[in-house]
Amino acid sequence: MIRIDASAATILLTEAPTPKVRDRQTGEIAKDAVSGEALMTVGVVYIDEGESSLIQVTVPESGVTDGLTVEPPRWRALAVKAATRREVRPVPPRRSTIRPTSTGLRLRLRLAPGQEPADVAASAERLRHAWGVHAVYVRDVKPGVVELRLVGFDVLRKVRMPRRADVGPLRVPVALREDATAFVRDYRAVPRELVLGVTLSGKSMFLRNLLAGLAAQPVVLVGIDCKRGVELAPFAPRLSALATDPEQAAELLPVLVKEMEDRYDLIKARQGIAPGTPDELITSDVWGLPEDERPAPIVLFVDEMAELFLVATRKEEERRDEMVTQLIRLAQLDRAAGIYLEVCGQRFGAELGKGATMLRAQLTGRVCHRVNDEASAKMALGDIAPEAVLAACAIAAELPGLAVVGDTSGGWSRIRTPHLSLADAAATCRETAHLAPDVPALAPFRPHVPPVPVKESGPLATPRPITE
Repeated sequence: MIRIDASAATILLTEAPTPKVRDRQTGEIAKDAVSGEALMTVGVVYIDEGESSLIQVTVPESGVTDGLTVEPPRWRALAVKAATRREVRPVPPRRSTIRPTSTGLRLRLRLAPGQEPADVAASAERLRHAWGVHAVYVRDVKPGVVELRLVGFDVLRKVRMPRRADVGPLRVPVALREDATAFVRDYRAVPRELVLGVTLSGKSMFLRNLLAGLAAQPVVLVGIDCKRGVELAPFAPRLSALATDPEQAAELLPVLVKEMEDRYDLIKARQGIAPGTPDELITSDVWGLPEDERPAPIVLFVDEMAELFLVATRKEEERRDEMVTQLIRLAQLDRAAGIYLEVCGQRFGAELGKGATMLRAQLTGRVCHRVNDEASAKMALGDIAPEAVLAACAIAAELPGLAVVGDTSGGWSRIRTPHLSLADAAATCRETAHLAPDVPALAPFRPHVPPVPVKESGPLATPRPITE
């Protein structure tokens, strides 16, 4: 007997149990020599250090249940019983090839007549215990086919992003979902997003990963950080514009609105070309323009949104109202112009002032990190799903970066952002500074980047005196 240390391995039960046949001619089922129970054969996957092996083991029938089977047609049951004198067993779903992954397994089920995806989803908890995995996630692929993703451990405890991610223009894999898939921030699908979270909840880490991912693309990055720029200043080499106080933000926002209006004029001018001409083009956004005429997309990051709303004097209140109006205009019209919003803060409710609720209604995507009270979670997720609010309130303080993400379609899931040091993110922005598109209107707001000091190296050759 060879002993194997399986303490660090993950063992998953994957195949539906089937009776072990002792005699194929008579159909006799094998039984345990001690207890007399019928024996069942199941498939087992042994995963250790990224490698997996498929093996089959034999277990007693006790404890084996079928929760996803349907009764066969009555005529078939009677025919089989008359011909073979055997009872017809319920029909289980047909299973496809099992595909091991770095976190578990993935397989597809073709449902039997009379079954529906809700039956599989309702049995997910039973499947989790039957297969001995951490979680089972069900996804509807097409009519009659569902995909099961079996996760062998809690992937949110130690985040490891998948090797393959769906990266593309304005698509950034920024976090890991609880089903071990990458959460991709797609600005063209969700042009505006609200990110909430208290201090040390991981909100800055989420923003850091977004900036580092977008830095490698030809995208105009604009920042408004009213905390004197302490959050966004390290990324200054890659930013095309940066406002570090409300006064600078009040000057920057009208420039962005004017840039948006100019892009609408460009789209309208292209639509005005006479029909039937070689240059005829019908489009309603900048992505339909020819590549040589298309302006570069702009992503606006607003950190600590409450700092733009807080006022102390009547003059500041007038400035605040003007900035909020401009932000609402951007949120309503920015998508077609290729301008996108990422708004961050600790709270975002009606108590901030006039226009806060209207602006929040335009922010389709929602990311809620740990918050101090249930009301803050409802501000982000209350109009999505009540279950998402409860999940956000249950985030533990010892898991920074854990968040609940959703959108106005009602879907939501838990994610966690991988750790990215500020030094690494700043280095990425310095290395990709040459990719920043040139926008003349934003030139006055480009942040000053001090030159990086170069370490002096010693002389290439050591001088030696000439001796006779």
